[in-house]
Amino acid sequence: MLRKEELQDLLNHALETGADFAEIYLEDTVSSVIRVISGEVTSVDGSNIFGAGVRLIQGVDEVYGYTNHVSYDAILNVVKNLRASFKGEVHKTLPLGEKKPYVDNVKKPMKSVTTKEKSEKLQGLSNKIKAYDPRIVQAITQLVESEQNILIANSNGVYQDDKRTYTRAVFMAVAQENGQMQQAYEGPGRYMGYELFDEIDADQYALDVAESAIQLLSAEDMVSQVMPVVLHNGFGGVIFHEACGHPLEATAVAKGLSPFVGKLGEKIGSDLVTAYDDGNVEGAWGRLSFDDEGKPTQKNLLIENGVLKGYLIDYRNGRKMNMDPTGSGRRQSYKFSPTSRMNSTYIAPGKDKFEDIIKDTKYGLFAKKLGGGTVVPATGEFNFAVQEGYMIEDGKLTKPVRGAMLIGHGKDILFKIDKVADNLEFGQGMCGSLSGNIPVDVGQPTIRVSSMTVGGAGGQK
Repeated sequence: MLRKEELQDLLNHALETGADFAEIYLEDTVSSVIRVISGEVTSVDGSNIFGAGVRLIQGVDEVYGYTNHVSYDAILNVVKNLRASFKGEVHKTLPLGEKKPYVDNVKKPMKSVTTKEKSEKLQGLSNKIKAYDPRIVQAITQLVESEQNILIANSNGVYQDDKRTYTRAVFMAVAQENGQMQQAYEGPGRYMGYELFDEIDADQYALDVAESAIQLLSAEDMVSQVMPVVLHNGFGGVIFHEACGHPLEATAVAKGLSPFVGKLGEKIGSDLVTAYDDGNVEGAWGRLSFDDEGKPTQKNLLIENGVLKGYLIDYRNGRKMNMDPTGSGRRQSYKFSPTSRMNSTYIAPGKDKFEDIIKDTKYGLFAKKLGGGTVVPATGEFNFAVQEGYMIEDGKLTKPVRGAMLIGHGKDILFKIDKVADNLEFGQGMCGSLSGNIPVDVGQPTIRVSSMTVGGAGGQK
């Protein structure tokens, strides 16, 4: 990494032709992936991402460049190329300040545990999945680890480093019977090292994916209809993340491409809905001590009792909106300019009990686990696949169904939430947007949506 004095000098050079803001982002990330299929280690891969990104802004106009040669001369060359985009008066940089301490509570860093030990752990879990039932034809386990060290310096005087350690375990079961195949997946991850396996019940995850895959073999195809839907806790929050969270990011709001533009202080959902995005949940997959613009992360209130209270804002879009950043500037790597992104986004727990929500539902769908989906941020229109679902009949969970697709608009769904349980949990995923793929948590307690369109192939010939 460059010396502080060198970074200060580079920032001074960046503002010589009219740019009024300059930023240098330095990164050194080491990653590892171990993959096991049906008890056999099939790959052990490692990578090192190392480089510098440079951003210049004049008003709200931005230029960005990067290099993997982290030397004074290499970065100066990027600076000179970028500043040629602007013409205007010379601006002054503020003196770089002092670094603030970041949180690093990792107990078992990547290099403290051997590849052999990690591989044997994954092999044992893969074998547990495979042994569950002879109809399991493939049992996949995977360990994904990364340690990211970054340093940010900008013309506003920010001088901040951070260390991020992420560890994720992947479990997948593929079942086959009578010519059809079904699969189930889980991917718990945390902001921590190999101690992840001390925090989660990996054996239970292995059994759960095996059981889910077998259950799907006998499931009936979902029949398309409009009905109440009970969305389970944890990864069920992906619908809020996609259909409401993305439209609340300044990336969309500043461009007017969100159904929530200009609605601060207005009712946008049920009284039961209170939602946050929190960048500093201890051990959470989506946490950071500081965002990728060097600002401390914080707990941002988005919706309170159905009323829109805030957006997620990065520095540049904050200029457009005349609003302060919220510690939400994130990027995949030095190759991306930062923009507003989520960290751990969730609907807050309510007062209902999970069992009572099921009992109170005469007829509907219980979406226990959700899979992938798509959303249009400008409208909030979405569709999501149900990975594991069950019918609710007379207040009881009955037959499993497959192929269910949840279809709707985020702004409509918020008003139709009529039950919120007290069992908040988080699920982990990788979120893609303008600034690349980043680790995020999605979360919610079990909720009930009074009416939702559910697609499916059942009943069709």
